[in-house]
Amino acid sequence: MMNGVHVQIEGAGDPVVLLAGLSGNGSGWGDQISRFADDYLTIVPDHPGVGGSAPVDDISIEQHATAIAGALRDVGCGPAHLVGSSTGGAIAMVMGLDHPDVVRSLSLVSSWARGDDFFRHQFAVRKDVLERLGLTAYIELSALCLFSPEFFRRSYAEVRAWADRPSEVERSIMAARIDMILAHDALDRLGKIRHPTLVLVGNRDGCTPPYFSTELAAAIPGAELKTLEGGHLIYKEDPERFHAIVTEFIGRH
Repeated sequence: MMNGVHVQIEGAGDPVVLLAGLSGNGSGWGDQISRFADDYLTIVPDHPGVGGSAPVDDISIEQHATAIAGALRDVGCGPAHLVGSSTGGAIAMVMGLDHPDVVRSLSLVSSWARGDDFFRHQFAVRKDVLERLGLTAYIELSALCLFSPEFFRRSYAEVRAWADRPSEVERSIMAARIDMILAHDALDRLGKIRHPTLVLVGNRDGCTPPYFSTELAAAIPGAELKTLEGGHLIYKEDPERFHAIVTEFIGRH
């Protein structure tokens, strides 16, 4: 436990931090953890209040960024390459802004800087399903937002395994986390980021559509934009290509 944050540490080399999406559980990265650990000191935190990390009262992207930055200082690994998926990308960009000393580069995957009517409508519906019908129905609905139709068609067993895994987040915590992402708005600050930045998105992302990534790349000085075939969870839909793009970027910085 570092600064109240549970971290899994694997491998050796330059430090890479994998920041999970909305569920907040680092284990959600699956076999990407071992892939990165083959070449890097791979640090995988559970978000504050989730998994093995300590409960928190103030649930915000800024609070998450502060807690995880503190954990990295406790680890003492030096500035790290941050790879953040969705909510993890939101945390990573705020770490780049508010805690630049712990950041070496940013890879913002399937993320966004400011919600819009589509984003708010989507998460209002998902939260309503969560609160009225429970976690099981929420997860089944989420699968439709997070995986592309093509991945459903060719790999439904993988989608089914993802949806059937035991949930590690309580309903009330997940509802609070949805409120947290709806409140996230860092767009007007992104011009102050000075770290090398990769923006990566799936062309079939139905949760944070590609236009959000185009917006990120335009707002962050010098950012690179890459698009893959796939949905929101592109690191699951095309794990080899995802890993190759991110590690090529990290290797240059």
